[in-house]
Amino acid sequence: MEAESKAVLVIGGGISGIQAALDLGDMGAKVHLVERKPAIGGRMAQLDKTFPTNDCSICILSPKLADCFRHNNIKLHTLSEVKKVTGKMGDFVVKLRKYARFVKEDECVNCGECVAKCPVKVPDEFDMELRKREAIYPYYLQGVPSVMTIDRENCLYLTRGVCRICEKFCTRNAIDFEQEDKDVTLHVGAIIVATGFDPFDPSEISQYGYRRYRNVVTSLEYERLICASGPTGGHLTRPSDKKPAKNLAFIQCVGSRDLKNNSYCSSVCCMHATKEAMLAYEHDPKVESHIFYMDLRASGKGFQKYVTRGEQEYKISYVRGSVAKITEDRNENPIVWYEETRSSKTKKMTVDLVVLATSLVPKKDAEELAKVLGVELDEYNFFKTNLLNPLDTTRPGIFVCGCCREPTDIPESVAQASGTAERAAEIVMR
Repeated sequence: MEAESKAVLVIGGGISGIQAALDLGDMGAKVHLVERKPAIGGRMAQLDKTFPTNDCSICILSPKLADCFRHNNIKLHTLSEVKKVTGKMGDFVVKLRKYARFVKEDECVNCGECVAKCPVKVPDEFDMELRKREAIYPYYLQGVPSVMTIDRENCLYLTRGVCRICEKFCTRNAIDFEQEDKDVTLHVGAIIVATGFDPFDPSEISQYGYRRYRNVVTSLEYERLICASGPTGGHLTRPSDKKPAKNLAFIQCVGSRDLKNNSYCSSVCCMHATKEAMLAYEHDPKVESHIFYMDLRASGKGFQKYVTRGEQEYKISYVRGSVAKITEDRNENPIVWYEETRSSKTKKMTVDLVVLATSLVPKKDAEELAKVLGVELDEYNFFKTNLLNPLDTTRPGIFVCGCCREPTDIPESVAQASGTAERAAEIVMR
């Protein structure tokens, strides 16, 4: 068993988990950062820019990724899951399952020769399945650790016993099909949960036509379309015919503030849509953006100025109204049918592309992780916190930050992460 007197376990390698790990590492605490995906970075790595500054998302994140990877006090456990937690505050015993990458991390240099020769093509999860990747792949270009991973569910050798082409073309002999999953036991004094969120699947709300109409996309899919490292190279084109999208409609509260789905407000959607409309204008000043909303939530620092700036400088049209349904014409142009609140009139608008601001929902495995940790979830399946100590879960010594606690923007998530680092440090560095 790996025993360290000043160790903290951080579950989740998104911006919250990374910030908590860096703060603790700088304080002298040993940190085990556990991430289920092949690389750390989380949802922030999928974004093109961040609000309210419109700074490049990966430009902010990349230095933190590098610092986290190189930090002497931080150990990364990618492709890993927490399977069992016993003990108490100050003395937790944690069992991890480390899944085989089938690539030697200390030998792979991410050259891409294996990727070029792989015959298998599957939808790319990181790019929201808007393009395909190979069965051996880097999770994303700037991902850390910067090594390849073999997809065990789609690799021809691992599923059918044939191929091994990647092994033949790897000059570093980094491919290792003999790797096996293994269990790792850690001894830590405190645990921080920062597992993030999943986007709501809007196909459950049939009137929006998601998955029926090719030119209706979600906000995260839009982020990948407009990102320079995304499937279109940063060109905002329609999925149906690859023509530039000139007229956009952003539909708010898709799955949020909805008694049939999620009755809570997802907090970030109004500013997220404003930012995405700004990005479209920056790509092409002839683009027209219309944001359909019922109530505009702009409560953060500088958020109201951000909305005003969007109207005045980026010509964004905010339409207060309830969208009843979306149809399409013979050219696959989406038609938005809505009731304008001020006039109570039913209207329609034909656009090139519709972007759905989907709700932020808890991770699918939140209940399973909560059982493993021995903590409670709230009525929506977010991790339940103490009213007087809002970063504390219902089990002493286990803390929570970011969107697994409630829908939260990036600045607030980072602030919460630093707060959990302080709370954990109080335990392990007494």
